[in-house]
Amino acid sequence: MTETASATTVHGAPSPPAIEIRGLSKLYGAQRALDGVDLTVAEGSIFGFLGPNGAGKTTTLRILTGLARPSAGQARILGYDVSTAAHQVRSLIGFLPDVPGFYNWMTAAELLRFSGELFGLSAPVLAERVEALLDLAGLRGVTTKIGGYSRGMRQRLGVAQALINAPRLLLLDEPTSALDPLGRRELLEMIASLAGRTTVFFSTHILADVERVCDSVAILDRGRVVVQAAIDQLKQRHGGAHRLVVEVDDTARLARALAVAPWYVGHRQEGRDVVIEVTDVDQAALGLPGLIATNGLALRRLEPQEVSLEEVFVDLVGGEQ
Repeated sequence: MTETASATTVHGAPSPPAIEIRGLSKLYGAQRALDGVDLTVAEGSIFGFLGPNGAGKTTTLRILTGLARPSAGQARILGYDVSTAAHQVRSLIGFLPDVPGFYNWMTAAELLRFSGELFGLSAPVLAERVEALLDLAGLRGVTTKIGGYSRGMRQRLGVAQALINAPRLLLLDEPTSALDPLGRRELLEMIASLAGRTTVFFSTHILADVERVCDSVAILDRGRVVVQAAIDQLKQRHGGAHRLVVEVDDTARLARALAVAPWYVGHRQEGRDVVIEVTDVDQAALGLPGLIATNGLALRRLEPQEVSLEEVFVDLVGGEQ
């Protein structure tokens, strides 16, 4: 019997998450690639799946796409079990592997039309969708064969191809890892433009990319999810904005003055800036200008500094890659 989605059909009931993983494990012989992974991805989010190389990110994607079976546990996409409802899952997802393969003798338009025909799209729908996706990928009017494309162009085409069936979930495996800065920027802009249109599950080890386009993140390490949260909540949990950056004319005098402030924790110097750790950033921001003036210092800059995703990552995973 074909499995149906687990979401109830009662009017007003919530829809299932885009991805729901419970107790997922995967063994390759004696090697445990995944070890009891729990993960929930809300529909409509751009979700970053972070981890060092070898953490298990690609294994997770292979299970979600039906290319591998779990050793234990369960993974569902929009309510469908990926192991027992593969046909339904395939109709709901688009997937870009880390190294996409193309027919190099085709143009972008020819490849998208071919891909749409495989999904059985009608001619009018396919024609409209091909034009829209060529626009999205910045490839409208490009008649060069795919064999002559740059890596960035190929990755953008790969995303467009993965979107040809209008999936509710787009799975991306390290899409920016081999791109130059310009290619990375163009691809990230393309991914960011999908916000509110489809759920994006963005697997990568590049922290800056996730920080730029994702709203939520999970960090995987040695086959286990270390943390899952909205990026803003994660930063707040690991230090938030409890730092102020100050530039004054005499940093040594500032250091002596800070020692008696009730909100002062510590400081370090970064070039001309002094980064001050505080217990209460609002209280410190109010008190610091007066403290500086009392000590005869000239205040040139004062602003809060957020903890970076990289700092959170290193704190949770450590420096080993």
